[in-house]
Amino acid sequence: MTIVAEERTSVVGVRFQKLGKLYHFKTGKQHDDVEPGDYVIVETKRGRQLGQVISFISPEEMHRQRGMRSIERKANPRDMVMKQVWETKELDALISCREKADLLKIRDAKFVKAEYSFDGSWLTFHYTTENKKLDVSRLQQTLGKQFRTKVEMRLIGPRDVAKIMGGYGACGAPRCCSTFLTEFSPISIRMAKAQGISLSPQEITGMCGRLRCCLVYEYEQYVEARKTLPKQGKRVGTPHGEGKVRDVRVLRDSVLVHVNGEYFEVFRHELEPLDELEALKKKAEAGCSKHEGGGCDCGAKRGSNKSVEGGEEDA
Repeated sequence: MTIVAEERTSVVGVRFQKLGKLYHFKTGKQHDDVEPGDYVIVETKRGRQLGQVISFISPEEMHRQRGMRSIERKANPRDMVMKQVWETKELDALISCREKADLLKIRDAKFVKAEYSFDGSWLTFHYTTENKKLDVSRLQQTLGKQFRTKVEMRLIGPRDVAKIMGGYGACGAPRCCSTFLTEFSPISIRMAKAQGISLSPQEITGMCGRLRCCLVYEYEQYVEARKTLPKQGKRVGTPHGEGKVRDVRVLRDSVLVHVNGEYFEVFRHELEPLDELEALKKKAEAGCSKHEGGGCDCGAKRGSNKSVEGGEEDA
């Protein structure tokens, strides 16, 4: 029981938003009764924050971190009520921010969210803009005087905007980013090509204007499956006769083959790679390319004869 307690009281992962990243904190001896699901108060770079314990972090999973902070205390009912009270004021704060930005003629920025800390000591405005040189310091000072709290202006990307705004994706389901994704993976056009998806912007672009997050979900499975299936245009032998591959159906582990004017779906175990077999046959029948006339005199058998002849000459 002592070993288990030591493992469980080392480090925990705390999340400050529903789909936010996990931050590591020490529990300490005073809070060894913390369980996943509990709300705790911790000290961060943005002041005291209220977060939820998601899981215990094992030493193998944890990267080396210096200066890791400890949990200050468990959240009490008053903390939870204060958090709800300040959350109700966030919409009014966002509206005020947009009005002040308009008065200051800040037109090329979109303010998407206002977020209070649980005790109202910190107010963060999330905004996005294509103008990388945009200066919002005047707006920050104006809002700080109005709300009489510490104000932070945080620039976010298009994917984060879509995550905050929510809504439905092209598939008709709620957006992945606002449903379960906690981090964004790197996505490239190569992933769409490997899965045979149309490269038209309507097919591969999400509501955020970037490549869809779902392109990464099955990419590795497609890459591995394609290694064992012939490519389009390859000649193959099938139970229906010789034909050419017209389409590769990775998830079904099969290909669509054109044979004598008809199309058949043929599974991998039924295929014969004719081009490869013919290439191997020609290579086996051809003579050694290193000698004239194709005659090969560099094999192991010839080498053994040489040694015998050499032995006779020496004798």
